[in-house]
Amino acid sequence: MIKIYRKTATIKAKQFDGSTEMIERYDMGFQLAPNGKGGAIIKTLEGDLLVHIGDWIATGVNGEHWAIADDVFKKAYAELPVISRMYADTIEEFKANHYRLSEMFDDWDWGYAEQELIARAWLDGYTVEENK
Repeated sequence: MIKIYRKTATIKAKQFDGSTEMIERYDMGFQLAPNGKGGAIIKTLEGDLLVHIGDWIATGVNGEHWAIADDVFKKAYAELPVISRMYADTIEEFKANHYRLSEMFDDWDWGYAEQELIARAWLDGYTVEENK
């Protein structure tokens, strides 16, 4: 029987723009790709890979890098939700006290969009919006 899996770790990713800054940041060697599109070589755990402009460079939980084609990246990854410090603190408090997500929704009058945002943050992780 084939089992279905989902990704459980978050990654950092940046779209490769061919800039000198990115080539230096990821210790890449510049190379022109055979199809005439610009590209660079990135060192990965599997060996050297060609990254085209527009591809994504992902950084894993152990600092390793790999390249992901733009169309594949857009199908497989989504940004973590951005939530307020108040929501983040509330999620952490409820999780630390072993409350259920549904109990969090019972405490306030949440709109549907807020519930969806908080549920996604609870399950997948989040980033906290910067103070303005």
